Amino acid sequence: MQLMTTYKEDNYPIIIQHNALTELNQFLTNYRDVVFIIDKNVEHAHPNKLNQALSSIVPEQITHVIRIEGSEQSKSFEVYQSVLEQLLEKGITRNTCIVAIGGGVTGDFSGFVAATLLRGVDFIQVPTTILAHDSSVGGKVGINTPQGKNLVGAFYRPSAVIYDLDFLTSLPYTEITSGYAEVYKHALLNGQAALNDIELNFPDRSSLAALHHLDDFLLKGIETKLNIVVADEHEQGKRKFLNLGHTFGHAIEYHEKIAHGHAVMIGILYQFIVSNLLLHTNYDIQHFKDYFKQLDYPLEVVLNADFEPLLELMLKDKKNDKNGIQMVLLSSIGNPVVHHVDNDVLAEAFTQLQNIIK
Repeated sequence: MQLMTTYKEDNYPIIIQHNALTELNQFLTNYRDVVFIIDKNVEHAHPNKLNQALSSIVPEQITHVIRIEGSEQSKSFEVYQSVLEQLLEKGITRNTCIVAIGGGVTGDFSGFVAATLLRGVDFIQVPTTILAHDSSVGGKVGINTPQGKNLVGAFYRPSAVIYDLDFLTSLPYTEITSGYAEVYKHALLNGQAALNDIELNFPDRSSLAALHHLDDFLLKGIETKLNIVVADEHEQGKRKFLNLGHTFGHAIEYHEKIAHGHAVMIGILYQFIVSNLLLHTNYDIQHFKDYFKQLDYPLEVVLNADFEPLLELMLKDKKNDKNGIQMVLLSSIGNPVVHHVDNDVLAEAFTQLQNIIK
């Protein structure tokens, strides 16, 4: 399956299929240097796949391989500086393509290196996780700071996204659930029918772990994100909807050091509570809590947290403006809105969240 973005210019293909790495070489032929930035864990789990990627290089090209840890700690100034200096010492020119092979961390990091190296070189995303079906599309790249997650970055489109579904076979269940959170988020944005469909297909841990028919939902998720991103690339309007669950999610992720998707799912639950308080919706919070627990999301981490540090992190969210914290809320399933939320509402929602999880 191949999708194509529909910007006015500089469009790129998104190839989604098993053995998609066979398509890589067609995008690399015109470069002097090709830099592979690879997640060490992916290299260990799929050595043959990595050899397949490296074999895409023609003899006259110069190949560079940089290995990073696939954890959020890699998205730091220190690692960023180290990689830049390694490449500059090799005499890299703008006739270079960076190929990011790994999950969301590797893609975010490599894309930011590409966006800033010599004021910009091309890069290709090769996502290897379910979570990266979301982060690899749309051109958001960046690194973290001591103050918060993704606070330094850029909007920078890849030249191609090559999503080889063979990589998903080695994912541990925690990685599956982390990625599923973003797939589930896209279903919430698409409406009640989409939500019913995904919950029916993945009612419990065993069905999700089996990954049956997940390809279909990954494709729907990518299409959903593309439709939004093409309409609002720089997050001035409806692209903010893709941050559903992320305001509180990023805070709990950063504070408790849990997986991104696990934090987003907790953020989605929190958003339902805020919506009930602020928009007077009538969401069945118990249903969502029970469903997330059925899939083994670590909801109990919020019981260890205090509200004030989380509020401080939410106050640094990029969606905020002079009026304070903005959150994406669902006025109904499939109908997101961006709404200012007062601190007292956030505090009450946090208390209710802790109470329902106890």
